Amino acid sequence: MIKTKKLKIVHTESSCGWGGQEIRILTESAGMIERGHDVCILCPKESKIYQEALDRGIPVVVLDIARKKVKAIFTVRQWLKENPIDVINTHSSTDSWLVALALRFFKNRPKIVRTRHVSAPISQNLATRWLYTKAANYVVTTGEKLRETLINENGFFAHRIVSIPTGVDGRKFVIGDKNKSRVSLGLPSEKFIVGIVATIRTWKGHEYLIEALAKIDHNNVHLLIVGDGPNLLNIQKKLKEFNLTHVTLAGNQGNVVPWLQSMDLFVLPSYANEGVPQGLIQAMFCGIPVISTTVGSIEELVINNKTGLIVPPKNSDKLADSIEYSLNNTYLLKQFSESALKHVGNKFSYPAMLDAMEEVFYKVL
Repeated sequence: MIKTKKLKIVHTESSCGWGGQEIRILTESAGMIERGHDVCILCPKESKIYQEALDRGIPVVVLDIARKKVKAIFTVRQWLKENPIDVINTHSSTDSWLVALALRFFKNRPKIVRTRHVSAPISQNLATRWLYTKAANYVVTTGEKLRETLINENGFFAHRIVSIPTGVDGRKFVIGDKNKSRVSLGLPSEKFIVGIVATIRTWKGHEYLIEALAKIDHNNVHLLIVGDGPNLLNIQKKLKEFNLTHVTLAGNQGNVVPWLQSMDLFVLPSYANEGVPQGLIQAMFCGIPVISTTVGSIEELVINNKTGLIVPPKNSDKLADSIEYSLNNTYLLKQFSESALKHVGNKFSYPAMLDAMEEVFYKVL
């Protein structure tokens, strides 16, 4: 395959949720379009990614693929018959199954690349093995630990799985003027701001951050929560339960850069499902020191006592200790953030992700 050939790439996403997975699909699509490829996203009309794609000018087509239904298989098959493509990149379980079955007896079928974004266990049954080893031509994981799990625990073929971490645009996520950001956002200028940017799901661990702050002298600390999600009501209750009043719930933000730039410390206490979280990468590009956990592939990003601090998941005591340590060692935090900025610049850049994904697409062809 000549690597200057313009590719016709389709991404499928059955999820109606919103988070790093959907953001990666959109940013990767935009990057490939900039490189001259034809890209389109297939998704349900009710999904958040549909509206976001429209807003960003990314070609998007509505298909009823939110659920595993026989009708959806034929819908996908018919669309692919009418729209010849080179590669179809699936992302969630439902759309991966629909695409695999739709193309089962498809003449001159496009190649299938399955991107695996999360670290949740994969079934060991024969059908799932077929999906990953026969239906898909290649599997991409967003972290090396996720790749090793597929190889060592599921027994999938190592030569057809590659780790390609999500890349962040270092031209957009940059070190900024902290005081200027706080003034523009109405945040307190004199407080030590501990922040998190993440969809408010249970496994992102917001509640452990709240519990940790309640364990320390937090009068000089302001908690900044950026994002929204299905667990918001429980988090609001948790804030009242622990009487945390120095808090800003910012909700979803189209541009999170100034919110990150306003922080003194970024904390992501996830306890499940993570690959390499984009919020952590973004914070590091903005020069914000970070604390996170041992979940998924996070430790490929946050190297303990070098690019940040690592604590065990679901452990608010250890998290409280690390936050308190950070409050009292701001010089060391500066060293962590400088090391982190070099680390993400080398391994988690936007161009590096696009280069690696482009290489996979050409390889399967």
